[in-house]
Amino acid sequence: MRRAAARVTLAVAAAILLAGSFASARPAAADAWREPDRVDRVLARWWPDGASGTVLVAPGDGPARCRGFGLADRAARIPAGCDTVYDLMSMTKQFTAAAVVKLASDGRLRLDDPMSRYLGPVPAGKRAITVRHLLAHEAGLPEALGDDYAPLTRERLVRAALRAPLVARPGSGFRYSNVGYSLLAAIVERVSGASYERHLARELFAPAGMHSTGYVLPRWRSTRVAVEYDARGRSHGRPYDHPWMSDGPSWNLRGNGGLLSTPRDVLRWHRALRGERILDRAAKRELFAPRNPLGIPGYDAFREAYGWTVGPFDGGRLATHSGGNGWSYGVIARTLDDGGLVFWVSNAAAWRGRWNLAADARAMTLALATPNRARGGHRARRRPACADPRRAAARRPASVEDSHRTSRHLRAAVTPR
Repeated sequence: MRRAAARVTLAVAAAILLAGSFASARPAAADAWREPDRVDRVLARWWPDGASGTVLVAPGDGPARCRGFGLADRAARIPAGCDTVYDLMSMTKQFTAAAVVKLASDGRLRLDDPMSRYLGPVPAGKRAITVRHLLAHEAGLPEALGDDYAPLTRERLVRAALRAPLVARPGSGFRYSNVGYSLLAAIVERVSGASYERHLARELFAPAGMHSTGYVLPRWRSTRVAVEYDARGRSHGRPYDHPWMSDGPSWNLRGNGGLLSTPRDVLRWHRALRGERILDRAAKRELFAPRNPLGIPGYDAFREAYGWTVGPFDGGRLATHSGGNGWSYGVIARTLDDGGLVFWVSNAAAWRGRWNLAADARAMTLALATPNRARGGHRARRRPACADPRRAAARRPASVEDSHRTSRHLRAAVTPR
């Protein structure tokens, strides 16, 4: 399907306060954060006219604000909203990491075990690779083995990964690898005895109340799932319209990307991580502990954690990850010390060279995150003066991954300069 219209009319849904479990909080905390016009000003400044998607901002306490922009399906004129199902892209990695850390917390595997314990015999040069190396992107494996949609079973993925030449010595430093996270998904299956998706559904999603997250297990109506559009406005269908196997995407994508979810479910996940329903305190320390320097100029203070990148922000700590596939783009950012969340995702992230949400991802996410800390007395810092802030943002890397990406994915941390 191809849409030839020049630009999509921006259909902005009214900002809503999410009801039910999302809205309960101490009134004083909610009142302290009650600055909706600040969020609106950030979106007016950074969200381009014509971009479609959803933005969710939640303080540590109090109701979240969720706002849909534009259309999830242009042909059917279906608006984007808080229950729209989007591709999470590389933000999937946080769930893979959480599943592995939980298995370790439950005593079912050890992070310092060699991967050969779970994947079978490996070549001599890869025998030193541990589960921890895979989690921290320091196994030295290549970024990818092929196209996301090329048919590849788990067994073929493991064989291809073990044959692939290393790009660095295991344990020598940060080397972003989708392959490593697909191997972690294979380890989850071997240890749990269940499929990757079923294990996540049982151990992570169900305890968090997330009933709209997965590959194929949720029975979404197609009208809920966002259609993705490229920078020329051409439709690329819904994520599962691409070649998938009966139980989900190819193993080139499984475990490292491609999970589908809604903004409402992402908020449920965030709030579950704040408690101990899924991971206890020790497991969360393991998950979010900063480890490997990224080795990229300008990002010295940020380090890779397990499925996240963690660093300082406005007197606290920020955990973040983003994802992109050439059509959609999104970011999740959590302020770890006060429990704030920013999550935004677009199913049409660029338009004919006029704007690109990936280029402004850092500035917009940090501006949205700052009000989350307002109840603690922190105020948003004034941006450096410049004639055109969007052009200024475009001059620096939009994200860590943009500085050294080797595929069409645009994954990254949205880190302050």
